[in-house]
Amino acid sequence: MDFAVDGRKAFAYTAAHAIDAAKPTIAFVHGAGLDHSWFGLQSRYFGYHGFNVLAVDLPGHGRSEGPPLESVEAMAEWVVRLLDAAKIDRAALVGHSMGALTVLECAARHPGRVTRIALLGMAYPMKVSEAFLEAARRNEQAAYDMDTIWGHAPQVPLGANPNPGMWMYGDNLARLARLAPNVLYTGLKACNDYAGGEASAAKLDCPVLFLVGSRDLMTPPRVAAAFVKAFKSAQTVLLPPSGHSLMAEAPDATLDALIDFLSTGTTP
Repeated sequence: MDFAVDGRKAFAYTAAHAIDAAKPTIAFVHGAGLDHSWFGLQSRYFGYHGFNVLAVDLPGHGRSEGPPLESVEAMAEWVVRLLDAAKIDRAALVGHSMGALTVLECAARHPGRVTRIALLGMAYPMKVSEAFLEAARRNEQAAYDMDTIWGHAPQVPLGANPNPGMWMYGDNLARLARLAPNVLYTGLKACNDYAGGEASAAKLDCPVLFLVGSRDLMTPPRVAAAFVKAFKSAQTVLLPPSGHSLMAEAPDATLDALIDFLSTGTTP
């Protein structure tokens, strides 16, 4: 479904359902260089089981017009404007990687708009290596290769996709190949520069879920575990043997954890 945000087209997948004000809403926010389809299984399930879903394409990604936003704070405010465009007062937010930083910041800034948050592939600080940033700044294939290899657990090249016939590396590389120049770099830099995590975490009173891949190289479990302590209360689910790409590497386990979390105490 297309919306207008800041005078530009903004796309959000709604599981082919019209928005129904009587239903609770879940917004899904992807990571750097990705798009709404990263949450394909999870968003489709909730869209067919009593929820409005808005699996967004952030500006410059997927079907949303650019330019990409340069900070996590700007992305957080954009998500609220997207909710406004969809006429949604309150929503649960699910974010992956850069999207997790975004929904954390959004919930801290707009507590009245957010019922609960799920943080997938989340760590803070979310620093990015200089080599990765520089390759992305130059729009080099090496940046896409780093993103793909580091973004999956080591067993993935051995044919570990739970969906027969699917190639996780190829799927990720295809998404990245569609990006306009500097979109990946802008997202990675926003993650690297974000400095508000601890302050935002301390503000939250809503329920919080961490979904952590036990073999995540980009946001390691030990870093996520340290950050959990910044929250007043947070639930953690560890998914072995997943890496950073939880929705692709452990799709059913990710969905099950989200069902348990998001189906409890939901109200429109």
